[in-house]
Amino acid sequence: MKATISMVIATLAALVSGTALAYVGPGAGLTLLGALWGLVLAIGAALAFVVLWPLRQWRKRARAERAAAQGGEGPLK
Repeated sequence: MKATISMVIATLAALVSGTALAYVGPGAGLTLLGALWGLVLAIGAALAFVVLWPLRQWRKRARAERAAAQGGEGPLK
């Protein structure tokens, strides 16, 4: 019961509060955006690597099987 009352009070306090009068200078803003884009790109590259790894292995295996079927030893004869 106390948790519910606390949640209601916190929600009302968040809804009633006014806007923050804050200023982010150009140097801090650009630094923040650069760090954010770096983080987003790093996470995107990691996800792409995880998703594309099985595809690369599948293509490699298919190429080796195709070369073996043609009587070759692979792409590096």
